[in-house]
Amino acid sequence: MTAKQAGYSIAELIHGASSGYALALFQPKELAEIEIFDKKGAPYLRCFLTDKERAAKPEEIVRQLYLRRLVRDYGYPKERIFIEKPVQFGSVIAEKRADIFVSEVDHPDTAYIIVELKKPKRRDGLEQLKSYCNAEGSPIGVWTNGNETVYLHREEPNLFKSLPDIPRADQKLSDLLAERWDIERLKQENRLVKERLSLKSIILDMEDLVLANAGVDAFEEVFKLIYAKLYDEWMASRPGKKRYLEFRIGGSTPKEFFERINSLFYKAKEQWPGVFFQDEKIELSPPHLVTCGSFLEDIKLFNSNLQVIDEAFEYLAVQVGKGSKGQYFTPRALIRGMVDVMQPRPGMTICDPACGTGGFLLAAHDFEVAHDRFVNGGSIHLTA
Repeated sequence: MTAKQAGYSIAELIHGASSGYALALFQPKELAEIEIFDKKGAPYLRCFLTDKERAAKPEEIVRQLYLRRLVRDYGYPKERIFIEKPVQFGSVIAEKRADIFVSEVDHPDTAYIIVELKKPKRRDGLEQLKSYCNAEGSPIGVWTNGNETVYLHREEPNLFKSLPDIPRADQKLSDLLAERWDIERLKQENRLVKERLSLKSIILDMEDLVLANAGVDAFEEVFKLIYAKLYDEWMASRPGKKRYLEFRIGGSTPKEFFERINSLFYKAKEQWPGVFFQDEKIELSPPHLVTCGSFLEDIKLFNSNLQVIDEAFEYLAVQVGKGSKGQYFTPRALIRGMVDVMQPRPGMTICDPACGTGGFLLAAHDFEVAHDRFVNGGSIHLTA
């Protein structure tokens, strides 16, 4: 009996798309494989791994979908996968259980990948995943709620960095870490497009793991990293000799990565002066920089939609500045309305001396792009 025949649908069981719940990471054909049946008036499903009946709760649906991915897409045999495996903290086996536990090839009790699952729209659980990885010595952790996925590489206790993906069963983790990317590869793997993420959501993950306790101005430090990354992508996009991206951790030590990103930042300041003081440098510690850099390395910013960066900067500025500095930011809808009324024309200069996150200038730029008359009729000049 199918879910529909049983009177249930996955959309209803996760509270419906109209409530903001969805399983965007999975294709319709994957969702169609989950068969829901009625058992004593409650929805149940059959576990893909154990063939046992399990209550069809939202988190369980996410688990069943991800189990299929591990086996079919990544090639892990069922014999290496366990569910609800107790986590051992030191000599004590705790009541905590790993949602999905993938073992090393020849050691069924040694963790290789630990997966922490949440129902759609839940964002908590990253710290819990890190504690499980530390306790079991797992080099890889995965957090997913069906809409978003975070892949973590545990380099050493309490030092985690983001991965672009997990290795396939026939691939070594070291091979994945050693891959060098050019700008074309970044375009293909851009998480903002591939996973339909926003830069703001990525910064939220960075905050959860490091920024909130790093003892730095989050707005300033993220802006510096984005500035350095834009320069790296700009250099890699220039015609001529192929250039690999430098804003990638690979097998670098935290110190090596720190020196490389600061070098990019200094070169960016020389190329685009006037944004930062000449003596400014990245203030994040090398381990914190590795974590933040690992979340940014797989997104493409150069020549992307400016609203992507604008939304993230507005969030950061409000979080960091509004409460402590009494700063207030004009709502974006109001800005767009004011620019529409102003109707900027070719030859005009638009100056915003208190530009904050640059909302008025970005809206004026978007207005220019949206109107064909600007293509052959000159341009407006933006200044702050």
